[in-house]
Amino acid sequence: MARELAISLYFFVFKCLFSIFSIWPLKGKTTFVISFGDNSEYIFKEMLRQQIKTEIVFLCKGKSIEKFKGFSNVSVISFETYHILQWIEAVYHLATSRTIFIDNYFGFLAAVQFKAGVQCIQLWHASGALKKFGLEDESIKHRTKRAKQRFIHVYSKFDKVIVGSDIMAEIFKKSFNLNEEKILRTGIPRTDFFFNEQAKQQVLNDLYIEFPQWKQKKIILYAPTYRDEEVEQFSLQLDIKKMNHELGNDYIIILRLHPAIQMQLHNDTIIPGFAYDCSSDKYEINQLLLIADILITDYSSIPFEFSLLRRPMIFFTYDLEEYREKRGILEGFEAKLPGPIAKGTDEVIRLLKENRFNLEIVNHYAERWNKYSVGHSSENVVLYVFANKTLHLPKYNETDASR
Repeated sequence: MARELAISLYFFVFKCLFSIFSIWPLKGKTTFVISFGDNSEYIFKEMLRQQIKTEIVFLCKGKSIEKFKGFSNVSVISFETYHILQWIEAVYHLATSRTIFIDNYFGFLAAVQFKAGVQCIQLWHASGALKKFGLEDESIKHRTKRAKQRFIHVYSKFDKVIVGSDIMAEIFKKSFNLNEEKILRTGIPRTDFFFNEQAKQQVLNDLYIEFPQWKQKKIILYAPTYRDEEVEQFSLQLDIKKMNHELGNDYIIILRLHPAIQMQLHNDTIIPGFAYDCSSDKYEINQLLLIADILITDYSSIPFEFSLLRRPMIFFTYDLEEYREKRGILEGFEAKLPGPIAKGTDEVIRLLKENRFNLEIVNHYAERWNKYSVGHSSENVVLYVFANKTLHLPKYNETDASR
């Protein structure tokens, strides 16, 4: 109850301030509200390439601000912090922008009413979904009626939601209570990287300069999602010492914690010459996916991008039944994965040693989940939003989406 009262008070103040700033006329301004930033960065760079004439504002939560500090001729502001002046400035920009891009769930949308002519585009941070989210999230059952209504209000403010596939479009419709008209089949901007040979080669060159020893080994990337109860007290379930003992002659492992995890790995986990912590903002997830020979993950959305590289992956779902009950995973989870499931470190080691992965399944997975992500997704979004151009994309296939 106290939590809901605090949220209601915050949104009341937000609404009042937004209403005051709404007296100002709309400007030719584009505001990005950012938690992750990858898609936003690709959209921004494409806007520069197409010479879109608009003022740019980045409202950044948490560490995402580091991604945009180096850009010139833009405003970069910390969002939803305790700095009252920055918060007021952020609300002003939201109330006076014609175009607003967001990349996550932002509760403030329930408290505002945009003027006619404003576009709010959802650049969701995941290309696909294995776990449930939005209105489909199992944990929503334990929230109050007021909270559930707030979620619906937030989702109703999305004018368009970008997708990379028909199947993800159907998931968004259920999770966000959307109709077909709100789906924008452009592809996912950050996947453009995987079709840019020059950019990929530069990334590999840079990483091998920093880590020349990686050239001699096969590279495992372990990138788990977060559990709500482990955001501040994360426990690494993969036995890195055992993996080093069994695989250290042939492999190295890169550890990439989810951005929500608020901790550093213990020193005894980082084994020199075998285990490397690349969870910091210094390393883009696309960079680590590119250099990885094999991915180990769980319920994360990372496999959808990694499948574009047509490489093997293992799903380390040690808490599958618990996660299914608490958070919820999509129906048919086990059968639809593009790689084998492992419940413990010994199984992971065995799968790596056997090295018998069905890449035909990975290829099918990539084509199904990345139907519209074929190398020019950023261009598609910018053309649609700023030039009102009809996009020439593969035809929507309702049958494929329902499979």
